[in-house]
Amino acid sequence: MSDSWTPDSWRSKPATQGVTYPDEQHLSKVLSKISTLPPLVTPSEIERLRFQLGAVQRNEAFLLHAGDCAESFDACTQARLLPENISAKIGLILSFSLILIWGARLPVVRIGRIAGQYAKPRSSGTEIVGGREVISFRGDNVNGLDPDDRTPDPERMLSAYFHSTATLNHVRALLTSGFASLHHPRDWSLGHVRSPALREEFERIVEGLSDALDFSTTIGVDSGRENPRYESGGGRGAFGEVDFYTSHEGLMLDYEQALTRSFPLPSTHSLTRPPSPVPSSSPPPSPPKAFYNTSAHFLWIGDRTRQLDGAHVEYFRGIRNPIGVKVGPSMKSDELVRLLDVINPDKEDGRVTLITRYGAGKIEDHLASHIEVVKKSQHPVIWICDPMHGNTQTSSSGLKTRNFGTIISELTSCIRIHGACGSRLGGVSLEFTGEINDEGFSVTECLGGSMQLSEEELGLRYQSFCDPRLNFEQSLDVAFLISEHFKKERRGQKPTDALYSALGGRKI
Repeated sequence: MSDSWTPDSWRSKPATQGVTYPDEQHLSKVLSKISTLPPLVTPSEIERLRFQLGAVQRNEAFLLHAGDCAESFDACTQARLLPENISAKIGLILSFSLILIWGARLPVVRIGRIAGQYAKPRSSGTEIVGGREVISFRGDNVNGLDPDDRTPDPERMLSAYFHSTATLNHVRALLTSGFASLHHPRDWSLGHVRSPALREEFERIVEGLSDALDFSTTIGVDSGRENPRYESGGGRGAFGEVDFYTSHEGLMLDYEQALTRSFPLPSTHSLTRPPSPVPSSSPPPSPPKAFYNTSAHFLWIGDRTRQLDGAHVEYFRGIRNPIGVKVGPSMKSDELVRLLDVINPDKEDGRVTLITRYGAGKIEDHLASHIEVVKKSQHPVIWICDPMHGNTQTSSSGLKTRNFGTIISELTSCIRIHGACGSRLGGVSLEFTGEINDEGFSVTECLGGSMQLSEEELGLRYQSFCDPRLNFEQSLDVAFLISEHFKKERRGQKPTDALYSALGGRKI
C-alpha cells in the first residue's frame, strides 16, 4: 500500500453511484457520530477469515457467499409473532454448507450477505413509479421504498449501523448457543419444503451424520453433547459451533470511511525484518498498524464501481480486509490484471476473491481468457461463481425473475471451463433466502427447481424489493447438485461428467 493512502484519499477520485444529500451539515454530523461508535467486527476475526480464505485458494476449503440481494430494516425480526427471518437465513446457510461438506469432504467458509447489505447500485438516478418520475430507490440506508420517501436521509446510515449491530448480535448469539450443533440439523427447518425427494435426500445426510456422531462419541471424541464444560459455558467443540462472517458491497464510501479504524497488525505480521538494537532506556518500538473496515469482515467492489481511477478502487486498496471483485463480461483481460496490481500489489494470499457473473449466454466468451491472464500474472486469487446476476429476466407479468435451469447452466459451464484451464472453482455466490411469510411459506421469486415453480406462481409470495432470490427449496437443489459433483469427483469421475450426471437425476 502506498504511503499516500488514507481512509479519505478516495475523495480525490471520481465516485460512481454517489448519493446527493440535501443537507451537507446534517451528513457531516451523522458521519461524525458513526465514526465514534464501536466496531461491528474485530481485526482478529478479519485475520481469521483471511487465513481461511488462504485455504480456499489452495483448494483445501470451499467458499459459500450467500444471502440477500439487499437487506431491509423490516427483515431484522426475530419476534415470537413474526417470521423469524434471521434464524431462517442462518439455518439455510448451515443446511447448504452441511450438504456441501457431506459431498465434498471439505471445510466450508461461510460468508453471509447479512448485517449490512442495505445499499443497492442503480443504473439511473431516477425511475418511473406510478406514472411519475422519482429518485431511484437506493436501499434502506439511503431512502425509502415508498415513492414519497425518496429524498436521501443521512439518519438512515445510523439506522443501518444499529440494524447491522442488532442482526450481528443475534447471529453471534445463535451460533454460540447450540443453534449450529450438528446434533440437530432438523431444527434448521425443512417444514416448508414441498418436494418429497428433497426431504429424503436431506434426511439421508442427517441419518448418516447421526451415525457418524454416535460413532465419534463411542470412541471418545468430544462432540460437545452432554458435556459438563458445555453446559457451564465452556468450549463447545467442533460439532457445536461454526465460524460465520458478514459481508456487503462497499458502495457507500462515506459510511465505510466512518467505520475504518487503525489497529496494530497481529504479531505474525508485525515484523518484516529483525528489529534494530536500541538502548535499554528507549521505549520499545510501536507495532506497525493497518486500517481495517470494521463494518464487515468481507466487502466487495461491484461491477459498476470497479473503475481503475475511481474512488472505490482507491478506498479498497488501503483496507486490510479480504475483498471481492465482481467480474462481468465488460471486464477486459488487461484491465483485470491492472486492477489486481492496484488492490493486491504484494500478491498476498487470501486477499482477493474474483466473483464472476457473466450470464449463461456469455460465460463461454470470457471466463477462459480471464483465467489465463490471471494465471500468467501470478496473482493469487480465489475464483467463485455468481450465477445469479447475469441471468435476470422479466416475466410476462412484469416481475423480475431468474430461471433455475439458467442458473445451473452457468454454474455447470463455470466448473467445466475451470477444469479445462487447469483451474478450480473455489466457491459460489448466491442470492437466496430462508425467509418465510406469516403463513409459513417460502418466497416465490425464481422459476423452476425441483418444486417446478411456474410463472403463474411467482406473484404468490414475491417479497424481494430488489433482485429475485432462490428460496429454501431451490437453494438446497443447488447444494445437492454441487455436493454430488464433488462426491463423484472424489470417486474419480471427470468433473463435467459428475455435474451433468447430478443434473440428470433432477428436474430443473
